[in-house]
Amino acid sequence: MVRKILIGLGVLLLVIQFIHPDKNDSNDLTYDINTKYLIPASVKDVFKVACSDCHTNNTVYPWYSKIQPVAWWLSYHVNDGKKHLNLSSFTNQPLRFQNHKFEEIIEMVEEHEMPLPSYTNFGLHPEAQLTDDQRKAIINWAKEQMDILSAKYPADSLKMKRRR
Repeated sequence: MVRKILIGLGVLLLVIQFIHPDKNDSNDLTYDINTKYLIPASVKDVFKVACSDCHTNNTVYPWYSKIQPVAWWLSYHVNDGKKHLNLSSFTNQPLRFQNHKFEEIIEMVEEHEMPLPSYTNFGLHPEAQLTDDQRKAIINWAKEQMDILSAKYPADSLKMKRRR
């Protein structure tokens, strides 16, 4: 009985290797955050190694992304990350949304909620482990962007409307 179950699981694991989720590699930069906001090289470098795999339209996939069910988990993870913040479509959003996302970037980086521990655990993506200086650079940059928006636009155009 145990042997039949193990054979069944083995066959199932083999079959699912042929079912792959869509890749996140459109690399469409039409509305990328870089098209409107000046990002210093130090912050851009951090975004590239610690943020862009889950928060842009161009994920660089690790070798283990070809193995199921890991590929499905990664696909869900990337899609969820882009749902919360997509730097590739950032400027296609209203100003209030952009301003709010800068607030969220500050909060998530200050609270060490980003990058997610699941992204950096077990020695995976060690380059994404942010130093205090890198965190400060991102936070200061996001605050500067909010200040620039505040100086250019009326305050009511930068506030998110309450959901009912």
